[in-house]
Amino acid sequence: MPRPVPTTTLAGVEIFEGYLDRDTQEALVSDLRDVVAQAPLFAPKTRFGKEMSVRMTSAGRYGWFTDACGYRYIDAHPSGTSWPPIPKRILGIWRALASKEREPDCCLINFYGETAKMGLHQDRDEADFGWPVLSISLGDEALFRVGGTERGGKTQSIWLRSGDVVVMGGAARLVYHGIDRIKFGTSPLLSQGGRINLTLRVVD
Repeated sequence: MPRPVPTTTLAGVEIFEGYLDRDTQEALVSDLRDVVAQAPLFAPKTRFGKEMSVRMTSAGRYGWFTDACGYRYIDAHPSGTSWPPIPKRILGIWRALASKEREPDCCLINFYGETAKMGLHQDRDEADFGWPVLSISLGDEALFRVGGTERGGKTQSIWLRSGDVVVMGGAARLVYHGIDRIKFGTSPLLSQGGRINLTLRVVD
């Protein structure tokens, strides 16, 4: 089956709007509840000691982590529990849009509450930038901002909705990107509101 064509492209970042239908979104949320039961969400602190506004956990061989020692991947949840495997449904999305040759090592799960946001940053804690980064949006709408590969300069923004999938690869693999805010209560997918973002990466 040929790879779908992205509906929008910003600075080389591919956006597949409405890629996941409602039934698939609900199934993914159910899969993620199982993951979170094994590896609960936690509030990480940056290397500067500031608590991030998102809560997170991971699935896969590695989980992304930050503390006073810096940003990095770790082999187990902070509790010491092994990270759960990445759910098969999520891997299917990766294979369809990112790569059939190599599976991701990490599925980072970020939960955005009403006031959560994510500053502009690059995904560069991985060993090989030749593999794309894939991001899945579930729940409330989020204002996604994309810049260039150098800090500063012009940025572009788009509202991501539940079921949208983003792929950053090739020349766009190291673009600065972030979430300025979410539009709380815009999706009925999560009963208490909020947004889940899944980020799939090859680590080694």
